[in-house]
Amino acid sequence: MKKRTADPWMPAPAYARTLKGLGVNLLVRDIEASLPFHRQVLGAELVYADPDFAMLRGCGAEWMLHADHTYDKHPLFGSLTADLPRGIGAELRLHGRDPDAAEAAARAMGMTVLASAMNKAHGLREASILDIDGYLWVPDVPVTSLAA
Repeated sequence: MKKRTADPWMPAPAYARTLKGLGVNLLVRDIEASLPFHRQVLGAELVYADPDFAMLRGCGAEWMLHADHTYDKHPLFGSLTADLPRGIGAELRLHGRDPDAAEAAARAMGMTVLASAMNKAHGLREASILDIDGYLWVPDVPVTSLAA
């Protein structure tokens, strides 16, 4: 059941026509509680938010948050009521976000850092950080010279 009382920033069909490529839609327990992670840790720009939905943009990517209650008629709804981590088995990579800055912001917010920022043999410096709903985010940047 939607909680928004005003008109959204854009009608859903108009927004849908703007979507291209890979889309990321995260189901979250609470939009407002989720936003600080996305803005501070991931450095995302908040394009729009209401109690039901948020659209964020960062590092050339866009992603959406939908509150659990908006999925009350969706087949996933039953699994959302369980207190289980959401993102097991998936990595959400945000290419272009400084992993050291993201890690520092995450630690300041008390978030779980699974792996500190480090240079990897595949040419990226990355950190692994869980958001408040358990999604694994991996901010990364290319490494110009790897330590031997």
